[in-house]
Amino acid sequence: MASLRPATATPPPRHSLAPCLRASSLSWSASIAVSRISPTPRLALHPPAPAQGPGNRQSLVVCAAWTRRSRGEAEQRPNRKSWKQRTDMYMRPFLLNVFFSKRFVHAKVMHRGTSKVIAVATTNAKDLRLTLPSLVDEDACRTIGRLIAERSMDADVFALAYEPKKNERIEGKLGIIIDTIKEQGIIFV
Repeated sequence: MASLRPATATPPPRHSLAPCLRASSLSWSASIAVSRISPTPRLALHPPAPAQGPGNRQSLVVCAAWTRRSRGEAEQRPNRKSWKQRTDMYMRPFLLNVFFSKRFVHAKVMHRGTSKVIAVATTNAKDLRLTLPSLVDEDACRTIGRLIAERSMDADVFALAYEPKKNERIEGKLGIIIDTIKEQGIIFV
């Protein structure tokens, strides 16, 4: 029986690596097939054709993804948060919250993203209420600071952030609590 292929036909082409990328090459690019595609033509920016009619002026405006928002665009969306406001929750996730009432001192460490309470200490707790002579003095603040540091270390939290309110200074009882937490080995970021 006669073969279906003519005798002069060439064998099917074998896929081979380019001469510069032999199998002895150890780079990851050696596994990529080399293609000979002509480069794309360069794009030139030309101003658009002027519109027909009097008083119609047009200019070339190039909009890119990385351009800054214009003032008009910012005025349209005034409630957009800044970069710091959007990323601060992830950069400093654990926040110390301290509250002083006339009778007690309360402190807690919260995770900003999930609002989960990590550690709590208050002079209103039964064991502290019965042992401390005063529930609002400097010794009570030192005790609260020590308890917050121990409990947050037990929860594997070693860095806290504290954001004072607008006209709040870190002094007095608040300063004592923060200094005691720092002395126990917690870092404030």
